[in-house]
Amino acid sequence: MTGKSILIVEDEDNIALALHHLLGREGYRLSRVADGALALDAVRDQRPDLVLLDVMLPNVSGYEICQALRADADLADLRILIMTARGTEIERRKGLAMGADGFITKPFELTQLRQEVARLLTDGGTADEA
Repeated sequence: MTGKSILIVEDEDNIALALHHLLGREGYRLSRVADGALALDAVRDQRPDLVLLDVMLPNVSGYEICQALRADADLADLRILIMTARGTEIERRKGLAMGADGFITKPFELTQLRQEVARLLTDGGTADEA
């Protein structure tokens, strides 16, 4: 068991359930919000080790949330992994420019997700921008 906590910010129930199942088996403590407007308060209240952040959310986009988290000095070291169905290079660069530590395209391979989560929670490494 890792004991690390992950906040899943995802409005699609099926995806959130799959993430909960997969990451729960890895030993992570998980919570979820489905509305972008609730994400910042949830992060401030829970102080997770990692935020899995969907881009397309109701009310506030994942990009806006990422930017707000990076602008908050108390949360500046929080790890953020952006998930999106828009997997273009432009979207990836935008996510990283907004301050995300990693970017993963939906649908993603489970192995890829596990590796990205482990990378961000172990060494806190940032994504390659090449």
